[in-house]
Amino acid sequence: MAPPTQPPQASVALVMGGSRGLGLLTARELLKRGFTVVITARDRDELARATTMLDPFGPVEARVCDVGDINEVGAVVGDVEAGVGPIEVLLTVAGVIQAGPLESMRVSDFDDAVRTMTWGPINAALTVLPHLRRRGHGRIGTVTSIGGMVSPPHLLPYATAKFGAVGFSDGLAAALSGTGITATTVVPGLMRTGSHGRARFTGDRQEEYRWFATAASLPLLSMDADRAARRIVAGVLAGRPMVVLTPMTWLGIRFRGLAPATTIRLMGRVNRLLPDAPERGGAGPVEGRAARSKLSSGLLDRLTTLGRRAERRNNEA
Repeated sequence: MAPPTQPPQASVALVMGGSRGLGLLTARELLKRGFTVVITARDRDELARATTMLDPFGPVEARVCDVGDINEVGAVVGDVEAGVGPIEVLLTVAGVIQAGPLESMRVSDFDDAVRTMTWGPINAALTVLPHLRRRGHGRIGTVTSIGGMVSPPHLLPYATAKFGAVGFSDGLAAALSGTGITATTVVPGLMRTGSHGRARFTGDRQEEYRWFATAASLPLLSMDADRAARRIVAGVLAGRPMVVLTPMTWLGIRFRGLAPATTIRLMGRVNRLLPDAPERGGAGPVEGRAARSKLSSGLLDRLTTLGRRAERRNNEA
């Protein structure tokens, strides 16, 4: 018999990285399903705005936390368990996106990506897990990416971290088999969350923003984020080991599995089509919002209409 997808009374869901984008939308979906939700993020102001946006849907609290810092994660989990209630669901969504050619990336870009998107899920899961084991039940979900299955060009720090997250989440699911606790690896493709506004761009920053924002906004290439949030929450609560969100993502995973060398060569061809790094490496990274401010293109505005709407709706603006 399938496990229940509705929480018992006063169950708590902890969403790490819940202040904007997909994290905000999954928090809202959990509230709609009757959970008390605690969201975390590094930015206090973002959390305040997110709490205001989520308040109409149910009881929500916010905690400032860097998911890459095991001590901060431990403090938050202890505080929630003692003051809010037993955590039934942990969903780790926190992420950073750095787009640009390898020549413009720095070691610090890889460090930030791995701390947030590899160590983040590890810190969160291993801190919550003793509480779930004591109770004999619980749900853990880790939002990874197609970028953790197929390494896309100009997103190498992101892909490096997401590959680590996939390996951890898959292994965690196997390790927890038969315990009453499940771990779900969530594998989205591109989604219209508005994340391009907060992504960081290096190299030819305006051109990098142009291709990324367009791909993250067009319906044929990106998935509606509200629908993605519903499917993610449903899959995690059902205890599914993996949730793959789009047919294109499934195709990419299977093609990589069948023809890994060919996949790498194809990614290399795509890499050569993307903007080159400036001769002297260019200036430092900028957020998408800053890169967009230096572009004047009616065509780009039209192509990214849905993405810019998502920015405003999902606290990314």
